[in-house]
Amino acid sequence: MPTLADYKSQPAAWCPHCGNFGVLQAVKMAMVATGREPWQIALFSGIGQAAKLPQYLKCNYFNGLHGRAIPPATAAKAVRPDLTVLVTTGDGDCYGEGGNHFLHALRRNPDITVLVHDNQVYGLTKGQASPTSEESFVTRTQPTGPHDQRFNPLALAVLMRAPFVARGYARDFNHLAGLIAQGMDHRGLALIDVLQPCVTFNRLNTDDWYEQRIYKLGEDYDPTDRAAALAKAEEWDVRIPLGVIHRGERPVFTDDMPGVAGEPPALRFRAPQDAETLLDEFV
Repeated sequence: MPTLADYKSQPAAWCPHCGNFGVLQAVKMAMVATGREPWQIALFSGIGQAAKLPQYLKCNYFNGLHGRAIPPATAAKAVRPDLTVLVTTGDGDCYGEGGNHFLHALRRNPDITVLVHDNQVYGLTKGQASPTSEESFVTRTQPTGPHDQRFNPLALAVLMRAPFVARGYARDFNHLAGLIAQGMDHRGLALIDVLQPCVTFNRLNTDDWYEQRIYKLGEDYDPTDRAAALAKAEEWDVRIPLGVIHRGERPVFTDDMPGVAGEPPALRFRAPQDAETLLDEFV
């Protein structure tokens, strides 16, 4: 069985008390709790503070372009369905630069877990408003606020029938680890939006701000009720629910692809002459 030490890598270079540390710890705990070894994991990221997480975790990982983590993750799961594939990204990286990929991933429903560090600000590029920033969020580049309606990723995911939609809090990494474990074990796209304080560039959504509003969904809540899930996803200003918002079943992206059935495509033997035959078809 794996231990937390098996996932230990180089020291993280985040700001002291950054919420990313809690997310990193929760990812490790989820891997250990589900018995996944480092070689069974593949992490994909784009650009940003959240995208650095794979560098601080011992596992397979691919660090790509800003907002472009989901496409290679989708491809990797298609050719290596035996791997557990996670995307670790930020609110700007996923919902801003990568918004189009996020939208179409909800349509395709690949069997991946998308873990979004949602600190409601661009931290790597020094504090601009992100798609999830409050309309009153004042920055040096938006001195009177962004004036844009706050993007609600959970409501969109519920409307698009994502099989697993959840929200966690970076300071409560025990609860978050449980959500990540459930997301990895649920077949289809799992979106886990993590409320994560940015202690350097977001002085509005602080620890106190979150802790005055967050609450955990009780056992009487039914995440399979899509109408109730949408209502919970839209709760924000006064109370913010944590937990599994929506859970359902949908065919996975590769279910109707006969070439993916059986042995993982990436592990199949191909003779050199096979490639020549394929190339001849394009002449």
